[in-house]
Amino acid sequence: MVSKLSLFRANSLPFPVFSSYSARFIHKPYPKPKTLIFCVFSNNLSSTTVPYGPSLLKGKKPLVDDLRLASIARDRDAHRSKIGDLEESIEKGVLLNEDEFTRFFEISAIRVPAKDCFALENRLRGHLLNWPRIRNIARVPGDEIEEDVVKLLGRETEDEEEDSIVDSVDRRIRGKAEGDGERLSSVLHRDKLARTFNSTGYLKFRNLAKISRPKRKRKTEKATERKEKENGSRRNEMAVVEVVEDGGGAEDFEGLLGEGYGSRGRWRGSTRLLLLDEKYSGEQVHDLPEAIKVLFAEAKMTDESLTFELVKCRVTLFYDYWPMIEILEAVLPKGMIVPSAFEMVGHIAHLNLRDEHLPYKRLIAKVVLDKNQPKIQTVVNKIDPIHNDFRTMQLEVLAGNHSLVTLVVENGLRFHVDLARVYWNSKLGTERQRLLLGFDQNDVVCDVFAGVGPIALAAARIVKRVYANDLNPHAVEFMEQNSVVNKLEKRIEIFNMDGRRFIKAMFSSEKGRKVTQVVMNLPKDAAESLDAFRGVYNDRQRDEGLSFPTIHVYGFSKAPDPEFDFHERIRIALSEVAVDVKMRKVRLVAPGKWMLCASFILPKSVAFSRKNLSYVD
Repeated sequence: MVSKLSLFRANSLPFPVFSSYSARFIHKPYPKPKTLIFCVFSNNLSSTTVPYGPSLLKGKKPLVDDLRLASIARDRDAHRSKIGDLEESIEKGVLLNEDEFTRFFEISAIRVPAKDCFALENRLRGHLLNWPRIRNIARVPGDEIEEDVVKLLGRETEDEEEDSIVDSVDRRIRGKAEGDGERLSSVLHRDKLARTFNSTGYLKFRNLAKISRPKRKRKTEKATERKEKENGSRRNEMAVVEVVEDGGGAEDFEGLLGEGYGSRGRWRGSTRLLLLDEKYSGEQVHDLPEAIKVLFAEAKMTDESLTFELVKCRVTLFYDYWPMIEILEAVLPKGMIVPSAFEMVGHIAHLNLRDEHLPYKRLIAKVVLDKNQPKIQTVVNKIDPIHNDFRTMQLEVLAGNHSLVTLVVENGLRFHVDLARVYWNSKLGTERQRLLLGFDQNDVVCDVFAGVGPIALAAARIVKRVYANDLNPHAVEFMEQNSVVNKLEKRIEIFNMDGRRFIKAMFSSEKGRKVTQVVMNLPKDAAESLDAFRGVYNDRQRDEGLSFPTIHVYGFSKAPDPEFDFHERIRIALSEVAVDVKMRKVRLVAPGKWMLCASFILPKSVAFSRKNLSYVD
């Protein structure tokens, strides 16, 4: 899996521009040889126009006391687990103050009854806040009232309310609630059943003990509650909505909805806040759009008991809210390209940082890890290009745990991979899928450079038989393990030898007579390894019914005409001019460097060639 993001410069972002943010990095010796990098933000914010929605540039930074209180209000355990202790941050060589990214926004909201909030939200959608990952309906402490209390408070006047409370309590005490519409409390119900007794036992409930026991919650209900609790904790970490000024808008609605509306007193039920668009911040009721006024007037005519109130709110957005691009844009020096593209291999994020990013590599890795948890648990950077025969990469762990063993799911199959010992490229997942679409149940596939088996094992579910080979013994070990995990060990045969030797050995045996597809996915050397096919059938008779498989070979080219260049290399390796090749570009690996795939049927003249072979055993 690959995060398909691009590299942007500070002045070319299509979203809120933070080029005015300049970060000064002060290198101080902490104990040597470790380096501690402090991120200090300057206050030279310009008046650059930013698009609609929240941004670090538009928000206000809270005061020190407000910032401390806001940090305490969040979930401490989750917050501590994300940023770690100070000593752990120093050990990693980077210290990022997450509180520097806290911003608050002043907005207006309408307090409405909870039972009507969703209907009103649908009709006011265009006038609400509509910020990413922020709900238009907000809840604040104290806005929820139990239904039993609501029933007791559901009278219009205080006298009627007091009489109702006294009468209701009197009926409950005397146990007269069943006949007059009031539900008898559970305590009185048990007491009444206990007094109703004859020789046969309890008349209305034979097992009275069960009433006293609380109902056991099912596992699904417990899991749902735990999930809701976790989600609520994450939302609290991301943003907090609080009422700044309360109760000032009811009188304004009195002129809109009728005389006596503003004197209704305290709320008589659960409420919610409908967060209005930021352009309505600080406005009074008479300044709101006519669509909002008409809607509340209609709601008032439908139900006279409805109550509305305009309040001022503060939305505080914390570090967890801001996307990775905005954080990196703020902390990296002005004009530096933001490294926003990375490859995902299981739980590992694989970065390819440029030289200019290396002084800030751990800072970048921390932001990438924070913004992609729990999906990403390790962040690594490739140190050197691939030079060895096993195609393994030199990786440096920058953040997270140090395990490079991961599980990758592709095409419905599970692959165990150790990036320190084997090669894996998630960017080729689409190309592998395209190649598999050309196989059918009558094919026999030979994968010369199989790696851990992404093509071989996926093909084993489709074709008759698969013969897979790789030079790396660790890759062969993982391929055998993956074949067992995916229950395909009976449909694949695995070898560990050089690619040229494997080709010669396969086609000199009886197995090679049935091979219909050959895959050579080693772009660096696959084209040159085609010389192993010269003379593979020299010891056979031409009328033996031999198969001439379709060969799929991959390669790189930096030539101005990459298709022609790759075709010429294939012709030279086969020592054959008349080769009908279907060429296609797979992807652009680097500027001016293409990865290509060439497919052709093995020519008879090559298979029975008598020329000297150039491959080495």
